[in-house]
Amino acid sequence: MKRVYIAAFHQSKFGKLLGMTVPEIAQNAIADVCKEINVDPSLLDVGSVGAACNISLNNQGLVSGLVAAVPGLAGKPIESVENACASGGQAVLSVILKLQAGWGDTGFALGYEKMRDADGRMDGKLIGHALGLYSHPDERDGKIYVFPHLFAQIMDCYMKHYKVTEADLATIAVQEYANGNRNALAQMNKVKVTLEEALTIGERNRYIIEGLPLKTYECSQITDGYATLILATEEGLKKLGVSRADAVEIAGYAQATDPLLTAGRDVLKPAGAYKAMHKAYEMAGVTPADVNVAEVHDCFTVMGAIGTEVIGKAKPGEGAKYWVDGKAAQDGECGINLSGGLIAKGHPVGATGVAMLGTCFKQLLGRANAQVKNAKVAATFNVGGTACASVCTVLKP
Repeated sequence: MKRVYIAAFHQSKFGKLLGMTVPEIAQNAIADVCKEINVDPSLLDVGSVGAACNISLNNQGLVSGLVAAVPGLAGKPIESVENACASGGQAVLSVILKLQAGWGDTGFALGYEKMRDADGRMDGKLIGHALGLYSHPDERDGKIYVFPHLFAQIMDCYMKHYKVTEADLATIAVQEYANGNRNALAQMNKVKVTLEEALTIGERNRYIIEGLPLKTYECSQITDGYATLILATEEGLKKLGVSRADAVEIAGYAQATDPLLTAGRDVLKPAGAYKAMHKAYEMAGVTPADVNVAEVHDCFTVMGAIGTEVIGKAKPGEGAKYWVDGKAAQDGECGINLSGGLIAKGHPVGATGVAMLGTCFKQLLGRANAQVKNAKVAATFNVGGTACASVCTVLKP
């Protein structure tokens, strides 16, 4: 197999893109990442675009065709992919597989989402409906906001099964807001949250679903944003003029999908996620103990805990404790979600998986805002649906 590397990464400020249209996002995402290494888009052989709500929220399909309008990209193998919140990670895998198949030596993985209007406002019910389409139809009845409701149930189950407290899980949100304060591109980079505030019910922080423990500060954001990676083989790095020292290898990668229906499967220990992460580690020739920086899919705090377990940094039920004990901090055993995660950095659905790898790329090159000392191996866990579709990667400098 060919070695595949990240040669460049760019992401927009996450939050509000205001009047930027989808065609403009497609153009800007390519132009911005190419500027990172001063290359012309014509040097990119293949590509993939990840988005989840482009049709339901933007009335726009075939975004790959908008990207192909960039001078130099017409007539090349580019497609749009959708795998719910794992769409970005899926786009990355698509490009890797094209490079492995010999379709080219260079490629781009672009993820985006435009979830707010031109004034930066969001329509909560519309977004709730759009995202709810990524659940099983049998699990939607009686739920206004389907995904927060389903994850509130998962959170309740996690707490009861493992005897985890609300304070334990809220600690994840507090640390991620603190991480986001150090990330200028994070949506919530100016918002500070204490543990007391995260636990106190009030105007800014309420229980999302009556009778269930999920609270506002424990939820990811409604976000506009885009992120793009340029990937390359060893030959591709030469074509791009990027030295090996300025690139990061995607040494391991895997994808697995569990049944969409949560009933009848163990969502606290999602089999597909564990399988994909194990395969990625095996391919990279490393173990969880080698990893000291990671980005996991914390759409809600309970997934931050489960994600910590999936990457092998904690046993099932001990993911929240890993954060409480300070092991996920910048100076801890493994810096997790130092970008701020989905909770503070933001969650432009299609861009999330791409940004995860981009954040780890910067960490392994020593260029991150909240830099881990001696970052050596990174892991990412991007998930779509209720722990349904999982994309896992392992990165090496």
